[in-house]
Amino acid sequence: MERDQLADFLRRRRGAIRPAEVGIAEGPRRRTAGLRREEVAMLAGMSVDYVVRLEQGRSSQPSPQLLGALARALRLTDDERDHLFHLAGHQPPPGESVAGLARAGLVRMLDLLGDTPAKVVSNLGEVLAQNRMSLLLAGDHTGFSGDRRYLVYRWFTDPAVRAAGAPEEGEHQARQLVADLRAAVGRRSGDHAVARLVGRLRAASPDFDRLWSEHEVAVRRADRKTLLNPRVGRLVMDCETLVTPDHGQLLLVLTPADAETRERLDLLRVLGVEEFTTGGSGTPER
Repeated sequence: MERDQLADFLRRRRGAIRPAEVGIAEGPRRRTAGLRREEVAMLAGMSVDYVVRLEQGRSSQPSPQLLGALARALRLTDDERDHLFHLAGHQPPPGESVAGLARAGLVRMLDLLGDTPAKVVSNLGEVLAQNRMSLLLAGDHTGFSGDRRYLVYRWFTDPAVRAAGAPEEGEHQARQLVADLRAAVGRRSGDHAVARLVGRLRAASPDFDRLWSEHEVAVRRADRKTLLNPRVGRLVMDCETLVTPDHGQLLLVLTPADAETRERLDLLRVLGVEEFTTGGSGTPER
């Protein structure tokens, strides 16, 4: 691990990003053009103290998961991300879809979407990156490990996940998740890790096993869903899906389906801005 080089690289990348590029208002009192350390910490989901120690060359070796979070927060290109891993004493991941890191171009698209909730997911439903409005809408879904990384696994094994949506849509959403997983398994034929995931799901959930046995296949490209947000209530959202050419990663964009939802989404954005300016993270509990 090259602590001094890592510290210099992180400081310079932080200074090169304008707050507006990551959806943060610059404000009249800002003394520097780049991001503040607390803003990097907020975007990466880590403590300010740890960011300070990294930039001062006093930290322990960061894990690959922390490096991935920093790469997303600092909007690193693929080459810069690989350089970050080398400086920290880790080998760069062999492939983004396998490593759980969102492609740099897709992360930049998240920034451009601004106040529109959006996230990057793998073809198995693992959330790789979210923009700030997605965090406000549904919480941070990038920190799970093991099988819980995959929405389909959480849906069928954690009742709290279904409770975040409208009860009357539960069967429809369940069928879509299973049919979409079927399509992913077909594309990844011979991938034993995926086959084992399906096996664990069938053993853990009779409901999943029932739907899997029906052998429905459908790639989810557009959908409408109702979300129950604890702060602003019921939101009806249209979901559009953009797929990378290799079908390895997807960009999911959520837009309000009616005027009432748009007003509630605007309120949620305002609540998030106020929370951040008063020192809060702006991210609801999971």
